[in-house]
Amino acid sequence: MTPRDASDDSRWSDLERPPLNIAALRRGLVREGGLWRRVEVVERTGSTNTDLVDLATAGKAEEGTVLVAEEQTAGRGRLDRNWTAPPRSGLFFSVLLNPSEVPVTRWGWLPLLTGVAVATGLSRAAGVDTALKWPNDVLVTVGGEERKTGGILAERAGEAGVVIGVGINVTLRADELPVPQAASLVLAGAASTDRDPLLRGMLRSLEDWYGRWRAAVGDPLVSGLQETYAAGCATLGKTVRAELPGDRSITGEAVAIDGDGRLVLATEEGVQEPVGAGDIVHLRPA
Repeated sequence: MTPRDASDDSRWSDLERPPLNIAALRRGLVREGGLWRRVEVVERTGSTNTDLVDLATAGKAEEGTVLVAEEQTAGRGRLDRNWTAPPRSGLFFSVLLNPSEVPVTRWGWLPLLTGVAVATGLSRAAGVDTALKWPNDVLVTVGGEERKTGGILAERAGEAGVVIGVGINVTLRADELPVPQAASLVLAGAASTDRDPLLRGMLRSLEDWYGRWRAAVGDPLVSGLQETYAAGCATLGKTVRAELPGDRSITGEAVAIDGDGRLVLATEEGVQEPVGAGDIVHLRPA
């Protein structure tokens, strides 16, 4: 993990990709009584999630710590997929939460909550339409097609903590995309790709949603989380294939998000089957 030195800000490696302004981020996010207590930006690291889990486990980070990297070399998505991008082309950050008031059985809502917060924050700050693919992919529309521009990964940190990592492609050009199905905010025609207000917007939205959810003791109905997630979920109403652990798969129409945050599929056999984990493939109409 390479610490960020504010004196290095003038030495930009790409004039179209300026560094984050640490001082401005701290002024805009860290406040008395707020969730965010500490914001750190590093120039380069393997994975912000790994780093923050290690810090939390060692007792060196408190709830509300935000760790941002200008470049990740070993970022991970769901199912341990790699997540890499050119320096300063995206937003790669992790936050430490300690939802002690909420029963652990409801902690599975945290990645979905983060998805709602990220999608809402990006829509406002970037001026681009967003949608969510269950459980935690952030989609934008490029050329009339929904594509993934970001993802979310949650990991336990000791007994009481959860580290949530977010990766968003901001200024990746078409020739820099890791796969053709990926996207970036700039390719989606975002009105703004200034990473400072984008990051502030996402973190303020996350603070708001986390506060609502925690005040409702994690109840997804009382907090409004279940309804809001469903309203922004591009998976609902589509025919999908759920690729499950153990080389199993289920095909059906995605009809609901249940109270545990699971995706409910209506199969051709007339069975409604909840899916709690797996890879979801949106199938094209025949």
